[in-house]
Amino acid sequence: MRRPTISDLARASGVSVATVDRVLNARHRVREETARRVYDAAQLIGYHAVGLIRQRVFEDLPQYRLAFLLQKPTQQFYQAFAREIEAAARTVTNARIQVQIDFPSAATPAAIVEKLKALGARNQAVALVAPDYPAVTAAIEELKEKGVPVFSLLSDFASGVRTGYIGVNNRKVGRTAAWVIARTAHKPGKVACFVGSHRFHGHELREIGFRSYFRENAPEFDVIDTLINLDTPEITHEATLTLLQKHPDLIGLYVCGGGMEGAISAFREENLGGKVVLVVNELTPDSKAGLADDIVAMALGTPLPALCQELMVLMKDAVENSEAAIPGQSFLPFDIYLSENI
Repeated sequence: MRRPTISDLARASGVSVATVDRVLNARHRVREETARRVYDAAQLIGYHAVGLIRQRVFEDLPQYRLAFLLQKPTQQFYQAFAREIEAAARTVTNARIQVQIDFPSAATPAAIVEKLKALGARNQAVALVAPDYPAVTAAIEELKEKGVPVFSLLSDFASGVRTGYIGVNNRKVGRTAAWVIARTAHKPGKVACFVGSHRFHGHELREIGFRSYFRENAPEFDVIDTLINLDTPEITHEATLTLLQKHPDLIGLYVCGGGMEGAISAFREENLGGKVVLVVNELTPDSKAGLADDIVAMALGTPLPALCQELMVLMKDAVENSEAAIPGQSFLPFDIYLSENI
């Protein structure tokens, strides 16, 4: 395929070649609306100088350096999260957003704090996914004293210290998982759930919501002790097989956090599709295949595009204005995926 030319860009943006040249070389002032149209067209057709055009279009706008600390860089969900952050930054039209995305070397408090402090030293605001460790709260308090707002993502932590939480209502997510098991199981029986760690506040809230639904609305079901899977597929796979062996009357399983790939593979090995109700979080290639094969009954998803758009607005506002204007919690509606709507 040939590389798009300046003529192709002019045609795609509906302007003359001379206008595109003025945008590229800043020879004469071009109306902002026209320059943005050229930039959008350059992105659409893959024009080689799109970076230069972006610089010309946004050079007079304020610039913000925003940092994001995610988890588990090899997981498909966090890879998608990183892509959506970058995409959301590119769509901001009233500022130039520079993003720095990083991952801790381990899930330990020390590793998270090390990255958090490094990101806070180089950026104007930070958002991160992390367990609720006292050491992390202390590091956030230090950044707050230096004027660096910090946001919690997906799972809340450092309540009263962090600037705001952005994610879904995890208690409602847990209740929804319980609802689908109670409504679709062939008969009452034992149900279980996995959490990655009790340090993840979001996982704990999902478990609370899960148990409270059964306690209030389906007491004929027996919710057995919660198991920890450290968000890893390998541990989840072995734990699922052990769970099925120990409780042959199990009728439902909810994986509150990561590691769902292990539960899906174990259900597939044991041919449990349609027999035991499996509910997982996030739509990835693995959960999508599980839904298509009737292994997974429902996947509850984080609306990443909407979350990242909201994140850009709130982080920019926190840098520009007082943190008092930022809501303490921003809940987004979560996505529900079934085999019929993927």
